[in-house]
Amino acid sequence: MIALSEQDKQLLEELCIQHSVSVEKVVKLLSTVREYEFKERRTGIYAALKKIVLEKTGE
Repeated sequence: MIALSEQDKQLLEELCIQHSVSVEKVVKLLSTVREYEFKERRTGIYAALKKIVLEKTGE
């Protein structure tokens, strides 16, 4: 997972509430993008992101 400061976590939570988006899902998306960030080839990133977007949330 990504390391966020308390201020960043609070801002992310506020934005997610405003836009009716799952905080956990956004954190997973950000973590996945970061995981692929320094790879020479980002093969599979779109499939990984799509999988996260389409998965059911525990809400």
